[in-house]
Amino acid sequence: MTTLESMQAKIKKLEQQAEALIAKQSSGVIEKIRKLMAEHGLKAADIEGHASGKRGAKKVGAKTADKTRDAAAKYRDPKSGATWSGRGRAPGWIATAKNRDRFLVDGNTAAAKVTPVSKGKTAGNYVRGPQPAMYQDPKSGATWSGRGRAPAWIAETKDRSKFLIAGGAEATVAANAGVVGAASKAKTAVKKTSKSVKATAGMGQRKGPQPAMYRDPKSGATWSGRGRAPGWLAAVSDRKKFLID
Repeated sequence: MTTLESMQAKIKKLEQQAEALIAKQSSGVIEKIRKLMAEHGLKAADIEGHASGKRGAKKVGAKTADKTRDAAAKYRDPKSGATWSGRGRAPGWIATAKNRDRFLVDGNTAAAKVTPVSKGKTAGNYVRGPQPAMYQDPKSGATWSGRGRAPAWIAETKDRSKFLIAGGAEATVAANAGVVGAASKAKTAVKKTSKSVKATAGMGQRKGPQPAMYRDPKSGATWSGRGRAPGWLAAVSDRKKFLID
């Protein structure tokens, strides 16, 4: 009957035989290597130097690949610092972004598409600063440039041509036709309108205190027709009954 001791003895014997076989095969391989080295005049140092050179080449190649990836980076996540070359599938931090320009790496900004300026913002379409008077109320002498909120005496009027100052009609037609576009043309129009305003001077444009033109029959309060209308007259549609004789 086989016992544990006998099995262990057999195992030990087999292990010794395996070791002897491995040593025999190894010695044969080593002998072949020695013959090859002797034929080619190689030494152990030559083999070690060749192996270390390969390891160094792998490290250099890895660094070069890293630099290439960094140089090719077109987008960078400002939070995590992760980069993307712009090719292949977009990473999560930029995949849902509608405008990717804010993720561009410095140097790639110049390559981004320049947003075209809309035609509506072309220089010359809007002249800043004080505007010349284009409309005038024949009753009060009050004027309006046609910009901003319309005053009460013209706000509800459908046909404003009857309030145009001489020279203002040409400016209105030019604006409606789209002629006013360049800055030089706008300046010329302003000069012409300024001359027409000077020609109509004296029609309620005098400086200093103005004579009373309207009077409240209840309170006796008066108004010259200049500036903001007082409360007792502001909401009145027909101001003729308040005119002073």
